[in-house]
Amino acid sequence: MSIGKPNPSSFIVLGIETSCDETGVALYDLAHGLLAHELFSQVDMHRVYGGVVPELASRDHVRRVVPLTRAVLQAAGITLQELAGIAYTAGPGLIGALLVGAGVAQGLAVGLGLPAVGVHHMEAHLLAPQLEPNPPAFPFLALLVSGGHTLLVDVEGLGRYRVLGESLDDAVGEAFDKTAKLLGLGYPGGPAVEALARQGDPQRFRFPRPMTDRPGLDFSFSGLKTYTATTVRAHAAEPGAGADIARAFSDAVVDTFVIKCRRALKLTGRATLVVAGGVSANRALRAGLDALGQALSVRMCYPALAFCTDNGAMVAYAGCLRLAAGARDDSAFAVRPRWSLEDLVAP
Repeated sequence: MSIGKPNPSSFIVLGIETSCDETGVALYDLAHGLLAHELFSQVDMHRVYGGVVPELASRDHVRRVVPLTRAVLQAAGITLQELAGIAYTAGPGLIGALLVGAGVAQGLAVGLGLPAVGVHHMEAHLLAPQLEPNPPAFPFLALLVSGGHTLLVDVEGLGRYRVLGESLDDAVGEAFDKTAKLLGLGYPGGPAVEALARQGDPQRFRFPRPMTDRPGLDFSFSGLKTYTATTVRAHAAEPGAGADIARAFSDAVVDTFVIKCRRALKLTGRATLVVAGGVSANRALRAGLDALGQALSVRMCYPALAFCTDNGAMVAYAGCLRLAAGARDDSAFAVRPRWSLEDLVAP
């Protein structure tokens, strides 16, 4: 998919994303924005297993990275020799999948004599709304919600992050997948639960809003999953129960995030809330947070739907900022399956 066209003064970075089950490759130009991006999702392959199989994910990344790289170069009309650097997701994520992207990126960098930089996956998500026409300015509050992470982060600038709250057990995306499995909706669970919830009666069931009855900004979704499972067992045979349970689950999640974000905005005094990660595509969540933003006169910023889930564009952008500021990684291509945002530093 071609977006723009570089010129001789460009600073173009190739970004490679292979942290889980999407292979994403993109080209970002510091002067002219996103030039091209390609994405291959492994959802169909993993659906039969009900979740991501790490070994299969790694093998498929091996098959996809080089053809996708060729495709974005062709779409943008540039050659490898015109690149200024290469970025890749270094973590967190599945270690085998991360190693595929790191190996290809560092191999290209060494062969072309270019600098390379490993990108933090959640920093890339956090910065994804910057790809939009009217990007949010630093500082801001960020809610990062995905299959593997649930974080509230105070963002002062690139690499200057303070985690205010996080899930003490399951990420919200995992809770959606578990709920989908309980309701027989298959994988991936988030879009399926969202679609079914729109058909549900909001008055039939009320699920708990976890950890909202106590101070603090941390989250917990394991209890909500258990409550959902208990309700499914008790009412599964009743007409319309599935949709009503999906609605009650969805409403509990949205209310929980609205309550916690309200607290975090009050604590930080930020005037902008960025919401990113795969779950940020959820329309009910966006509606709830938009209402909060309107009530508090806070600007709400989201990525385009195409950039909510894992993608190469956000990695290319984050890497471009860091490479342009002088950041470099050596050819050891170390990856980190676990990696706190607070370990990052400003370039």
